Amino acid sequence: MSVLVFAELADGAVKKTSLEAIYYGAKVAELVGGSTTVLAIGNASEADLAALGNYGATKVLHAADVKLESANIMAYAEVLTAAAKSTDAKVIITAKSSLADAVTARTAGALKAGVVGNVTELPNVSNGFSVTRSIFTGKAFAETQISTDIKVLAIKKNAITPVTSSDTAVVEAFEASVNDAAFSAKITDTLKATGTVSLPEADLVVSGGRGMKGPEHWQPLLDLAEALGATTACSKPVSDLDWRPHHEHVGQTGVKVSPNLYIACGISGAIQHLAGVNSSKVIVVINTDPEAPFFKAADYGIVGDVFDVLPKLTAALKAG
Repeated sequence: MSVLVFAELADGAVKKTSLEAIYYGAKVAELVGGSTTVLAIGNASEADLAALGNYGATKVLHAADVKLESANIMAYAEVLTAAAKSTDAKVIITAKSSLADAVTARTAGALKAGVVGNVTELPNVSNGFSVTRSIFTGKAFAETQISTDIKVLAIKKNAITPVTSSDTAVVEAFEASVNDAAFSAKITDTLKATGTVSLPEADLVVSGGRGMKGPEHWQPLLDLAEALGATTACSKPVSDLDWRPHHEHVGQTGVKVSPNLYIACGISGAIQHLAGVNSSKVIVVINTDPEAPFFKAADYGIVGDVFDVLPKLTAALKAG
């Protein structure tokens, strides 16, 4: 049974979440007795793509047409559909993301495939094909049976920890005939946050709420983030007040994150905020209010003033 993994590229490199998906795909291939092919769309070096063999890829199909350098959902879906047909893939795997959700939805429709998102474990193939997925914003898990001939799985970030090897993959150019209509919608400009890892990809996040008391008081949080090599974030009220950029807003209506470490500074922990961060592996809460709801969800808590605590944490990190 052939397994196809859709790998997302950013600035010519394969995203960390896609590396997790490739490793997951290799493990699925082992379960079903197949091979793992990766589809990479856009600009990337052959050496970097060959290195995906470190994560279990056998072959990499590289669609490098200049028209595909921008993440055009309709065009990408046509390329992924063509690659699935070319490899006779029965399982299509991707990391869960806004781009992948849109692309795989179209591909699944074209292939009449079943789709399951937020997958957290390898499938159970002892009696059919079923997967465990995270539901209710990470508060519960569901076992889902997939009965379609072709299956599409979107892997939740940080659910899989890759173990790498020194293997390399064979890289082949892949040309798919993409309908001109797919380019009827064009990306004219892309605005990206600079200087930090994007929130969905971040392993370490330091986030601030109204307890930071204003944009002019944000420096202690920024200092801690710099010492950790972390990405900064904020609660919805903070972004609504324009204390911080809106792309830093995490929560149910903002960016959902799953870092290894999430440090909440002066955030009370409204349920809408928790819904976007409770997939974090470790949550640390710093708040002056010992009754703040966030402490109930925290792995570690510090009852104290962020303006006292943050400089001490930063100093400790810098001291070694």
